[in-house]
Amino acid sequence: MHQQVIPSAATLSSTVFQTRLGTCIRCGLCLPACPTYELSRTEMEGPRGRIALIRAAADGRAELDGAVREHLDLCLGCRACETACPSGVEYGFLLEGAREAIESRRKPRVVERFTRWLALRQLLPSPKRLRLVAWLLRAKQLVGVPQLVAAIGPASIQRLAALLPPLRLRRTGYGQPAPAHGERRGIVAFFHGCVQDAFLHQVNAATIRVLQRNGYEVHVPRSQTCCGAAALHLGEAKLARELAVRNVDAFTGRYDFVINNAGGCGAALKQYGDLLRDTPVPETARSFSAKVRDISEFLGENLHSPPTGRIDGRATYADSCHLRHGQGVVEAPRELLWKIPGLDLVELSAPDTCCGSAGVYNITQRETADRLLDVKMTDVASTHAEYVV
Repeated sequence: MHQQVIPSAATLSSTVFQTRLGTCIRCGLCLPACPTYELSRTEMEGPRGRIALIRAAADGRAELDGAVREHLDLCLGCRACETACPSGVEYGFLLEGAREAIESRRKPRVVERFTRWLALRQLLPSPKRLRLVAWLLRAKQLVGVPQLVAAIGPASIQRLAALLPPLRLRRTGYGQPAPAHGERRGIVAFFHGCVQDAFLHQVNAATIRVLQRNGYEVHVPRSQTCCGAAALHLGEAKLARELAVRNVDAFTGRYDFVINNAGGCGAALKQYGDLLRDTPVPETARSFSAKVRDISEFLGENLHSPPTGRIDGRATYADSCHLRHGQGVVEAPRELLWKIPGLDLVELSAPDTCCGSAGVYNITQRETADRLLDVKMTDVASTHAEYVV
């Protein structure tokens, strides 16, 4: 995994940024790995072309708006190019640095400013408010009242509502630490996430149960907040740092590991050490990041109670891009699935290709996202799988 240092807007022409730009040797091996390049076959929609645009902006030969911003906005940030790159180019570092520079210079319209304020500062950091949104969307699913959805946000909320599977909402009570079952092998902290906890609470509850069954006492710090990934990807690096500091403080304790079950969150948490390098807590942040593990990564090394329930059927596994490319966790999820009695795991023909979701990309770049999803679902259908994991 490439650890990233997120630069401020003023550092695009700095030595460290120019040095990392220079690691790209323009070989083009990243192009077949890039989803948007595969769709368009346009140089500027591939990593090499986008790096050239960033380099031109860093050198003062291009403005970070207009066409440059449009090409960067079309990037999913899946980081498949990093996995394919023979030179170790830290594309995520370059992309997020450029996006931060763009945001520091431009003046978004009132509607966009309000939407960002609402999403990044009022909803994602607040579990209670997110749960309220989840309940409103669940009510819409149950009674089918379009006006209800329209009343709680812009048209993009309706798009989000249409993408949601049937929600099963029940508040997850964390309260006291969840005790280990049998011999206690360690104490871990659980990062429950924001959207994950509001919309997929049953996944969090299952994660905790599995950790307990494998001998771990699970603590869930109440003062934790959003990981900051959404803010970081939108160029709001200052907010991302604020959230990171809050999380580092929340997870201060004698935990052996910090467990997370969302690929994007885990990738963000693992880079706190570099994100906060110029703050008063760099060492604490690095110590925190060193403890972060994805649940599949952790169980791959600490599975003391293998699954015994039998599932007779065929399954295929769709990688999270930020788990596969951002964290470098590829084999562990598959090894866990292979341990399930009766389950026939069939690999996708292109398991490293993005599905087009990429956070809010399927809302902001709907046409491109839908085309990528069509490609992914065609691949899924070809496996004749009964389950998509």
